[in-house]
Amino acid sequence: MDIPKTYESGKAEEKWYSHWMNKGYFHSEPDERESYTVVIPPPNVTGVLHMGHMLNNTIQDVLVRKARMEGKNACWIPGTDHASIATEAKVVNKLRAEGIKKSDLSRDEFLKHAWEWKEKHGGIILDQLKKLGASCDWERTHFTMDPEYSESVLDVFVDLYKKGKIYRGIRMVNWDPEALTALSDEEVIYKEVNSKLFYVRYKIAGSEDSWLTIATTRPETILGDTAICINPNDERFKHLHGKQAVVPVANRTIPIILDEYVEMDFGTGCLKVTPAHDENDYDLGKKHNLETIDILNDNGTLNAHGLHYEGKDRFEVRKLIEKELYDKGYLVKTEDHINKVGFSERTDAVIEPKLSLQWFVSMKELSEPALENVMNGKINFYPEKMKNTYRHWMENIKDWCISRQLWWGHRIPAWYYGTGADEYVVAKTEDEAIALAGEKSGKTFEKGELKQDEDVLDTWFSSWLWPISVFNGLTQPGNEEIKYYYPTNDLVTAPEIMFFWVARMIIAGYEYMGDLPFKNVYYTGIVRDKLGRKMSKSLGNSPDPIKLIEKYGADGVRVGILISSPAGNDLPFDSSQCEQGRNFANKVWNAFRLVKSWEVKDMDQPEASRKAIEWFEAKLNQGIAEINDAFTKFRISDALMTTYKLVWDDFCSWYLEMIKPGYEQPIDSKTYEMTLQFFERLLSLMHPFTPFVTEEIWHLIRERKEGEDIMLAKWPEQKSSDETILKQFGKAEEVITNVRNIRKQKNIANKVKIDLKVKVNNAPDKSFDPVISKMGNIAAYEYVSEKVDNSYSFIVDSNEYFIPFGEDIDVEAEIKKIEEELQYTKGFLTSVQKKLSNEKFVSGAPEQVVMNERKKEADAQSKITILEEKLKSLK
Repeated sequence: MDIPKTYESGKAEEKWYSHWMNKGYFHSEPDERESYTVVIPPPNVTGVLHMGHMLNNTIQDVLVRKARMEGKNACWIPGTDHASIATEAKVVNKLRAEGIKKSDLSRDEFLKHAWEWKEKHGGIILDQLKKLGASCDWERTHFTMDPEYSESVLDVFVDLYKKGKIYRGIRMVNWDPEALTALSDEEVIYKEVNSKLFYVRYKIAGSEDSWLTIATTRPETILGDTAICINPNDERFKHLHGKQAVVPVANRTIPIILDEYVEMDFGTGCLKVTPAHDENDYDLGKKHNLETIDILNDNGTLNAHGLHYEGKDRFEVRKLIEKELYDKGYLVKTEDHINKVGFSERTDAVIEPKLSLQWFVSMKELSEPALENVMNGKINFYPEKMKNTYRHWMENIKDWCISRQLWWGHRIPAWYYGTGADEYVVAKTEDEAIALAGEKSGKTFEKGELKQDEDVLDTWFSSWLWPISVFNGLTQPGNEEIKYYYPTNDLVTAPEIMFFWVARMIIAGYEYMGDLPFKNVYYTGIVRDKLGRKMSKSLGNSPDPIKLIEKYGADGVRVGILISSPAGNDLPFDSSQCEQGRNFANKVWNAFRLVKSWEVKDMDQPEASRKAIEWFEAKLNQGIAEINDAFTKFRISDALMTTYKLVWDDFCSWYLEMIKPGYEQPIDSKTYEMTLQFFERLLSLMHPFTPFVTEEIWHLIRERKEGEDIMLAKWPEQKSSDETILKQFGKAEEVITNVRNIRKQKNIANKVKIDLKVKVNNAPDKSFDPVISKMGNIAAYEYVSEKVDNSYSFIVDSNEYFIPFGEDIDVEAEIKKIEEELQYTKGFLTSVQKKLSNEKFVSGAPEQVVMNERKKEADAQSKITILEEKLKSLK
């Protein structure tokens, strides 16, 4: 067989992915097997693959491929999210580049452009996932604005409204002045920024020279002040009770109110209250019946309440009003100040707290089952520590603002028949709305008379239905697929969307299916660079995943990103990890080429090969047990590392060396067949992590029938491992390593045969002696009753091993080495005896720990006796 010298990853990836797709291996239909269902966290339709996606989707693919090999009916649902804010921003920017303003278009005209953009760019990230090897059921690809999916979103809105869980009202929201829409709390990113603290004095009304001073980071909002608040217990300001103050620049008179909300030792002890522009101030305003003055337009410029600053941007006004306050004697001082400011996750604009008429979901009652069933363990989090964060958020959950002032998305199914606060109905279709409006108002309406709400729903209001709606569980209740695939099994996601998405999917699952949406949630860490910074396009510290695949191969990148990614902990990523992954694929390829290069003959099996097979069978079974255990605990990185060491260290570095025939010598057919079987089992263990190189070797290692592909092969069976053989080999390995070290230190070439003599002090196990002879290239392996003078020596399990000197030995160097080892061993013995002489340790430590220390003491004493005797023989 003509096997290429090097593994060509690009060719293998293209060949085998096309093969799997053509065979329909990724597609799932309900059948008699146990289902294993995973839904992809749908990436934004605007997105391209980044390192976080790579990590998340590699883990999902590993889990799905393993489940498929275990005989489960694996179904991995891919898809994309319509991403209202991000997509609308992309389309607006595209139109702007073409000289078109959104404001010049009708809603339908804009949506036509948006759909065109989606069709052109929306599938990019899914195509990139195929390069990674993702075995998604592409025939089941979903989009959160697919017709039937959209229908389920509207059904849920109408249903929750009828249940009294959705309401419309004026509330303080996070306003994005750039995207011109409300945001949820979770869409606000808080950053520390260098600001100024402005100390401004307010005159007490009716007095000539009485003032109070407040401190603010936002002096432009002074124009919206409607009160000054002080703590009623603050003795400094008792004289101000019942008084009024005059707002600087605006010259309005406002009350001085009393409330223990104000901390006496914070700032100046006096608080300006601007109910329209601060959430806490808003609550104070409601409590004290204060006037609310909104000074801002939706785009962040000041309105008519901004007086002579009308039409100017809020940050420009901040500079201008600072000068005016100073010129008029109101500004006492400014200080540099670091504070946390909210930024829009999508546009990076500074958020404005703003009173706005919006739609909300009442969350407290809805969320109760979702909290209970995570805390009681019905839904498992990995790592478990994430439950504490989840509990804190769920116990302090706020109502969810679900309306967005955008055109791209699911339009809110509310219909207005008048301008009154209650003159609207909620209905899925216009016809239903006309009927309801007629019932509610007593009037008759024609088509086109009702006006539908202009806003769309928050993107997460559709994605919280993802595990249900990808199987049409709401539009076709109880259908065959929802019964078979729901609840799903494992969700792999990023911790930062625990509240955006995970919590809300759990809420929706219990509300609409009466059951959990998934059994396990695996939280990946954040991919960071060597400096600990989160990888991002804006920092320019994130490599292009596709270029990494081109350079290192998909298998190399998969191994590279998984090799140090424990659940929930950040992943410090460097491209050298991908190089390690590529080297792993190459190591396996070279091992395969070595095995296939051997001439096979029907001949007697050497004893060394027989023992090697016994040992590797035990080692492989031990490895399979450890790998299965790691998967059970979602320790994916540990499962990979065990696989890696089993292949690289145990198989390639030890087993193949133990059974390798001599130069131009054949290998016996029995050993060769067992070696191929071991190789196949190892390839099966590797396949979820490295699907391409394993499929390539699988088909080259022996003839396969149609459909005998590794991704459909059985996951290796877990059998008990022979611990006795593993222990026996452990001692043999120690002997071989010592022999190799002496060869290296004394420059004795491996091809030079040497003698090995053993003085027995502790009954040795001789079962691996043939292996030691072969691996050490031993000419004569002999057990002796006396020490061997003029020899190199080492000790394993209290037995002394001697390699007689050659003619040019440096005796003085050997004496020095033994003296150094003797000194170290005596020091070690002293430390052990010190511990054993401590009565508190001996009486308090577990019995096994004390026994281990006593064994260390005995071993050290024995070794000292042996070393001292060796020293005598050399002097």
